[in-house]
Amino acid sequence: MCFGRRARCIGYKLLILALLSIVANILLYFPNGETRFASEHHLGKYVECLHGILGGGLMVLIPAAVLIGLHNDDCCGCYGHEDCGKGCAMLSSALAAFVGILGSGYCIIISALGLSHGPYCFTRLERNWIYPFTQSSGGYLLEYNKWSACQEPQNIVQWNVTLFSILLVLGGLEFILCFIQIINGILGGLCGLCCSHEEV
Repeated sequence: MCFGRRARCIGYKLLILALLSIVANILLYFPNGETRFASEHHLGKYVECLHGILGGGLMVLIPAAVLIGLHNDDCCGCYGHEDCGKGCAMLSSALAAFVGILGSGYCIIISALGLSHGPYCFTRLERNWIYPFTQSSGGYLLEYNKWSACQEPQNIVQWNVTLFSILLVLGGLEFILCFIQIINGILGGLCGLCCSHEEV
């Protein structure tokens, strides 16, 4: 298989994952579809880090656009122009994939911290907005009977756990695909030095 075609396939997958990350992060801002918690600043600190929009979203869209821009039949040329050096397109795609590594890594870290820290909610015991699960270091994830401590927003624990988990998985998949593309781009760039429009 041509390295360029493989890169383009990875690019389309990254595009889908990046769009899903953006949607999941936006949903975090609106627990149960309500906007008042965002307007009243009653969202957790990890929700406001934009890890799905910036990290897993926009920063991954950069390599996705670069990879999709590679020509299907152009294993060696630079976006169809051989005169700028065989293999330069694949090497530049490896650099773009590194940007995706940084973005997806940010998404993974913030999602893991968000899951470990727990949601920001109004509790009946404190009668205030707090982080009731910070001391559990993520142990609350298996203690479902304690989730009812959060009164507002309703079902905020399930909402956060589901969306942060989705973002964690999406970030992980993006990280793996970008890492594969770095290897693919380096190999394609090196092989492009002796490639003559044939599948490698």
